[in-house]
Amino acid sequence: MDTPSAAPHRMAPSGGCPHADNARLLARGAVVPVVLPGEIEGMAVVGHEALKEFLAHPDVAKNARHFTALREGRISEGWPLLTFATVQGMTTADGEDHRRLRSLVSRAFTARRVEELRPRIEELTVSLLDDLARAAASDGGVADLRHHFALPLPLGVICELLGVEDRHRDRLHRLSGHVVATDIGPQQVIAANRELVAVLGEIAQARAEHPGDDLTSALIAARDEEGDRLSQQELIGTLVLMIIAGHETTLNLITNAVRALCDHRDQLELVRSGHATWGDVVEETLRWDAPVSYFPFRYPVRDLTLGGTVVPKGTPVLAGYSAAGRDRAVHGSDADRFDVTRPRRGGAVRSLSLGHGAHYCLGAPLARLEAGIALEGLFTRFPDLELALPEGEPPRHASFVGNSVLTLPVRL
Repeated sequence: MDTPSAAPHRMAPSGGCPHADNARLLARGAVVPVVLPGEIEGMAVVGHEALKEFLAHPDVAKNARHFTALREGRISEGWPLLTFATVQGMTTADGEDHRRLRSLVSRAFTARRVEELRPRIEELTVSLLDDLARAAASDGGVADLRHHFALPLPLGVICELLGVEDRHRDRLHRLSGHVVATDIGPQQVIAANRELVAVLGEIAQARAEHPGDDLTSALIAARDEEGDRLSQQELIGTLVLMIIAGHETTLNLITNAVRALCDHRDQLELVRSGHATWGDVVEETLRWDAPVSYFPFRYPVRDLTLGGTVVPKGTPVLAGYSAAGRDRAVHGSDADRFDVTRPRRGGAVRSLSLGHGAHYCLGAPLARLEAGIALEGLFTRFPDLELALPEGEPPRHASFVGNSVLTLPVRL
């Protein structure tokens, strides 16, 4: 149990590998006080059971009108986490507004629609593996798997779903990186957000003038035909969410899974021998090295006691997905061990890494499908693939939100 006298944990704006800090926080309790950039007081829920309760709690809101520091004017325009709080879309809506916005997008992510994407994902995977082979051949047998494979696969799929032209993709990825970064300066924050809104406005305008069979065109139709269903701000906010969540999460998931398998060859052999599946690899990666470490924000609408700790009304709370994934109280004494057979054990606990409750990730089935196809294709095509890391670890996200490395050189 955390106590009022315990010093708050300072969330490192520069990010880094979260697991050592997570272990220390879990030792303090399921809910711990934190200091966010800008000296903003917050809380982080790191225990699995506490997080599961918190994510579905009826007295916890997503709308930033419940964010006390923001309402009191203590948050600057250049605060690096401001977009997470104020973007207008599903992730900051509650109740009927949330149901309305979610219903507009959910039809694109039904089990049937996601399964229909399988042939296209498999086609893209084969093409990108060819690109990866060419990149390695031109650089002494080594290529950056993240850049040539893990990134363009989910980015290509979500952009096709949204009707985004190829020319915008690299720019959108760069701007997405700025949005999830927690160590950039105020002017860079403001500039990146303005540029992202401008690019998405340009994309929306193009789809309005030339509608297609894509999600953006469908959202625009909802805005124009039934104005009460979607405002222009909500349209842009929804596109922000779809672009960032639609590729950053899966990009990190694929990258983290490849690292894990290369570092644990015995686990890779379990899959190859039929004792585990690629789906098992995806689930264990979600638990063991969650693609999102700490997701902002939720706010109690009243003082809330959670995991023995009082979370004051209006406090910005982080969902500690990477910490909860290694909570020994739930996942066992070997929670730090990467074990692809874990999901097959009796009474296995499902990871919370893609959310829980009303805000459970709509794109979770798509992320799982993309990652499974990508991993199977990669290790089938290149069975001897190994990491080609120089001394030391590769650079990581400059953020405590995203959890992965920025490059992943591999030898095919």
